[in-house]
Amino acid sequence: MRNRHAVLAGLAFAGMALACATNPATGRRQLMLVSEEQERAMGLQADKEVVAQYGTYADTGLSVYVAGIGKDLAARSERPDLSWTFRVVDDPAVNAFALPGGYIYVTRGLLTHLSSEAQLASVLGHEIGHVTGRHSAAQMSQQQLATVGLVAGMVARPDLAERFGGLAQTGLGVLFLKFSRDDETEADELGYRYAGRAGYELREMPAVFRTLGGLSPGSDRLPGWLQTHPDPQDRVRSIEARLAAEPPPRGRVERPKYLRGLAGVAFGEDPREGFFRGTSFLHPEMRFRLDFPDGFKTSNQKTSVAALSPSEDAVVILSLAGTDPPEEAARAFSAREEIRVDELRRTRVNGLPAAEATFQAVSGQRSFTGRALFVSHEGRTFRILGYASPARFPAYAREIERSLSSFAPLRDPEALSVQPRRVSLVQLDRAMGLEEFGRLHPSTVPLETVALINQVFDGGTVGPGLVKRVTGGPGRDTLGER
Repeated sequence: MRNRHAVLAGLAFAGMALACATNPATGRRQLMLVSEEQERAMGLQADKEVVAQYGTYADTGLSVYVAGIGKDLAARSERPDLSWTFRVVDDPAVNAFALPGGYIYVTRGLLTHLSSEAQLASVLGHEIGHVTGRHSAAQMSQQQLATVGLVAGMVARPDLAERFGGLAQTGLGVLFLKFSRDDETEADELGYRYAGRAGYELREMPAVFRTLGGLSPGSDRLPGWLQTHPDPQDRVRSIEARLAAEPPPRGRVERPKYLRGLAGVAFGEDPREGFFRGTSFLHPEMRFRLDFPDGFKTSNQKTSVAALSPSEDAVVILSLAGTDPPEEAARAFSAREEIRVDELRRTRVNGLPAAEATFQAVSGQRSFTGRALFVSHEGRTFRILGYASPARFPAYAREIERSLSSFAPLRDPEALSVQPRRVSLVQLDRAMGLEEFGRLHPSTVPLETVALINQVFDGGTVGPGLVKRVTGGPGRDTLGER
């Protein structure tokens, strides 16, 4: 047995040596069990899911502009031959992320908080650095290296490596991998390198990190920048120390050009995608409303709207079920192996054709009891589920039933016509304090937000030149308190 363990250990070390290579971007030796082909396959699969689940921003001109900058930076990297793809995600969160194989994303929320092309280049360069550094692939390789036996098996049986083809099916799982702090620091260094190679002004980078430091946690739709990146103030100190030690040549800033590209971009949550007025959810585009139970914590996602009870033991969730008639959608739901449906019947809800049922469900070791409603409205069928554990469901049954039966067409003219807030530009011929700017050119967001998006720190001034403000959009009476 001792000899067998020694052989396995020897094979393991041999396998690790075979799987290690020097990364041309970082100069580091990396354990790599994921091939470039698999990396591309993972990115392609996850990209499809990102687009389907989160959506891309409809402004084609802005998307082309961002992609042009990104591709220029990527062409100067150590992996120029990847099929690089750059997308603007239609989300208000201030965020950027990368997927294996050369897929880079920035949110419209991030774009509205930057103030120059040089700043955007530093962010895109950072995300390109995650790809050239192969950080996701390295993490997945570490996960695959779970046991000595696995490595030994790969050496003894090369065909076992084919099993890693399943990595291409990991989809959005790679999006939520958390990079290590070392990975993030390395990506900062690579971003600095790529932005410098492209001739951008590297002294713009500290303002990006200061802006990140002024953010509060935002959208829960995407992995949060503040959760996965080093402390912004540490990044400011690090980059400023580097700039002082090795002052780079002056480079391109492209502030006016960048700001003009932001004119008219949606700012914050887009109420056209649905918004809450108290616990009532109103969707102007799909022209419906639904009342969630009082006291439930609500969340509007791209593909669903959900509410969680204060004790976190009951849920009401609304999503689309396709275009089939309600009864057919209900039958498809009941056909799932983990679902058992009782009392399926046709009905009408506020004049709309519907089907409803009581159901039992099993998920892992847990079981649930709930009510399901399928209702047809303007060519779409909506699925609304309310459920809890069998023991707790009776306590919530009345609230859940009231919520499900509240689904109705939206007819409020004010809600139907609501529009998002948008970035607007003001040309100032002199510098002025933030309060004076707010009086002369009011915004529909707090002055603190105006300061953040213009990167005004520690009582600084705005202008002269182009300055951002936010105009239009719904008032508090329309949206209510969230």
